[in-house]
Amino acid sequence: MHLTPDRVEAEYEWTRARAPRVVGVINDTRERLGEAFAVTVDPVSEAQYRAEVDTVFADGERAVNVAAYVALLRDLDVEGDYPGFVVDEILGRELAATIAGGQPLALLAQATFHIADVFTHSEGVAGVDDLDAALAAGFQTRLPGWSWRDADPFAVSTPGET
Repeated sequence: MHLTPDRVEAEYEWTRARAPRVVGVINDTRERLGEAFAVTVDPVSEAQYRAEVDTVFADGERAVNVAAYVALLRDLDVEGDYPGFVVDEILGRELAATIAGGQPLALLAQATFHIADVFTHSEGVAGVDDLDAALAAGFQTRLPGWSWRDADPFAVSTPGET
């Protein structure tokens, strides 16, 4: 694989265009998580997803890594599928974490990836369902809608802030 600015832009366009599929997975995942934790989680719109894709790909260092994971998963297929189970899981988990950002959101995105992946089945090569689950997990972690993220009771006020 050879990554160039043009290739990163092509993966960005593909990721943006995938909005209808990924947003469906995001909202299904949020509904399952909300039920599991007895909370209401706001759904995500395609416009919110696309805006967040823009934000992620505007950071060149993050963009090149996200583009590489996307490209690998878009093309990943293993004869018989099961022997490739580990590699597509690793790539999916790392893509979700890279999209989400640093800790603790990266870990949350990785955990969410596994939940989304169980219920995501996409047409195409073996890596595509992991790709959709990873995009959903990473972006749903970044996007608003979780009440526990609205305020941070552990944040320390610094002098001069009110």
